[in-house]
Amino acid sequence: MIIYGTGFVKITAKGEAMKATNSDIIVYVKNKYGYKPKSCWIAHVKEICGLDVKMAHNRKSKDVREVPCPPNKINDIKNALKNFGLI
Repeated sequence: MIIYGTGFVKITAKGEAMKATNSDIIVYVKNKYGYKPKSCWIAHVKEICGLDVKMAHNRKSKDVREVPCPPNKINDIKNALKNFGLI
C-alpha cells in the first residue's frame, strides 16, 4: 500500500497505485471535517482545479451546475485532493 499524506491509495493487482475515488474523498472529508460532501461538490472542485471530470448521467447541461460546491467547503475538498496527490 502506498501512502500519500495521511490517506491511503489502493494498489492494483499489478502493483500500480490507483487514483483516489470519490468514495475515498468522501470518507476523508467526513473523518477530518465532520460532514459528508456530495459527489457533485467534489466534481465541481476537481473542475476548479483543472482536473478532468466525467459528465454525470443526470447532469442537464455541460455548462451549468445545479448544485455547485458551497464556497466554505471548497478548501476542505481541495485539501482532500492534495492529500491523495490529485493536485
